[in-house]
Amino acid sequence: MPKMKTHRGAAKRFKKTGSGMIKRARAFASHILGDKSPKRKRRLRKSTLVCAAEQKNISKLIPYK
Repeated sequence: MPKMKTHRGAAKRFKKTGSGMIKRARAFASHILGDKSPKRKRRLRKSTLVCAAEQKNISKLIPYK
């Protein structure tokens, strides 16, 4: 059985934590920032975890990370 290939696009977007959860960056932080409040922009800087429904699918894309 050959090794699975890592999905390179997913590898750049997601990281696994020590406990096996998957971290991601938040969306909506790249442009039109003048319309967003400073509080909202601060919150968008922080990373968050992928929801449980998507975790299984994404972990298949990044098997060796």
